Amino acid sequence: MTTPGFLDRMRKHLRELRAANGANVTMTFALATVPLIGFVGAAVDYSHANSVKAAMQAAVDATGLMLSKEVGNLSESEIQTKADAYFKALFNRPEATDVQVSIDYSSGSSQVLVNGTAHVKTSFMGMMGFSYLAVGAQSLAKWGNTRLRVALALDTTGSMSSAGKMAALQTATKNLLDQLKGAATTNGDVYVSIIPFSKDVNVGKDNYPANWIYWDDAAKSDTKSWDAINGTCSPPWESSTPRSTCQSKGTCSVSGKNSKGSCNSAGGTWTPATWTPKDHITWTGCVMDRGNSGSPSSGNYDTNVTAPDTSNTATLFPAQQYSSCSPTVMPLSYDWTAMKNLVDGMYPAGNTNQAIGLAHGWMSLVGGGPYPTPPAEDPKYKYSKVIILLTDGMNTQNRWGSSQASIDARQKITCDNVNAAGITLYTIQVNTDGDPTSTLLQNCAGSPGKYPDSSKFFLLTSANQIVSAFQQIGTTLSNLRIAK
Repeated sequence: MTTPGFLDRMRKHLRELRAANGANVTMTFALATVPLIGFVGAAVDYSHANSVKAAMQAAVDATGLMLSKEVGNLSESEIQTKADAYFKALFNRPEATDVQVSIDYSSGSSQVLVNGTAHVKTSFMGMMGFSYLAVGAQSLAKWGNTRLRVALALDTTGSMSSAGKMAALQTATKNLLDQLKGAATTNGDVYVSIIPFSKDVNVGKDNYPANWIYWDDAAKSDTKSWDAINGTCSPPWESSTPRSTCQSKGTCSVSGKNSKGSCNSAGGTWTPATWTPKDHITWTGCVMDRGNSGSPSSGNYDTNVTAPDTSNTATLFPAQQYSSCSPTVMPLSYDWTAMKNLVDGMYPAGNTNQAIGLAHGWMSLVGGGPYPTPPAEDPKYKYSKVIILLTDGMNTQNRWGSSQASIDARQKITCDNVNAAGITLYTIQVNTDGDPTSTLLQNCAGSPGKYPDSSKFFLLTSANQIVSAFQQIGTTLSNLRIAK
């Protein structure tokens, strides 16, 4: 076959091939199948990798939250060890290889960064040159730079013995303490004081030598002072003779002459009676409202936190031998075990004086008298001061009398002062006896920038609601501290 003939025949076949269109769809689909299979395989591999990534994200989030409560007390190596243990316990995906977790934390900071990485073997993308996919997750756990100082002013009056209120209060308070303890990263992040109150507050009988107590050693005119009521009259008259009565009596050397005038007229010698106060060591620890014995409005020391001053007896804490003395207060502390022991030992007795409980709760946050000055505030932190005042009854008695209106008026002044000091005040009325809703407690509840604040007032109608109310407050307070 000649060359020209061969070429002519080839040209003819090529023209026919170019003009032919049979099976074009099949060929095109066959060619397109290769990338389609690749895309589907890649989607499967990516879906699998994303599943691993989601599990890893949950693990690093949980690891960050748990570390946030501990990093302040751990060394760098201990932090990494803890992170490895937490993460590996939470991340259980055997198909993930080269699993690593790293921590970024600077001592004293309020955040910890957790990074997790791993590789996931591919099933389809290997034909495209990708044997593994890298996955990673990151979690930044932050906790507030706010530190809490919380005062619990708790009603332990006689009426708390009914309807299961005392038991519920003890349970609720211990649960709250657990919440606050859990919100603390390091000791000192959260301080709590506990102020049980009735008519008086028990500041501790061992404080009898303190100079901030008012006994009336010098002011002999105060007929209500501890020294004026607790002592011995000589010669003895009635066993309950107070100093004022004792000093108005005496004995005559002439028989039958029982007054100074008749004794002198008969030529006798009148011997004045003498009053000897008891040793202060016999004091039970209770103090009354601070202030002037005759006029509470003089200085308003029952409504403020003016420091005790020995040169002004109205600023001191007046001792009283109160038969229904409450359990002893506990100043600001993070000794959680001791606080729970105090709560377990609370008992119901005495009349109601919410005002003194509130005043001592405030004093415990700033220091003075039986309350040590709190640790200095660290400028790296914000500080939130909180008082929780719980009571089950209306005011019935204070140092000056039993007029509810008068006691309420004194308490309202304290509430105003607490709010002006930037302190958040929660008030809780446990109303199991059908009392009127306390407008006093409603109007006392407040927070910085909002006073009164209805969200800080709780009206409860059963004892078991104390537990849920304290839990709600504890959650709110913990959110200032717990990582997010």
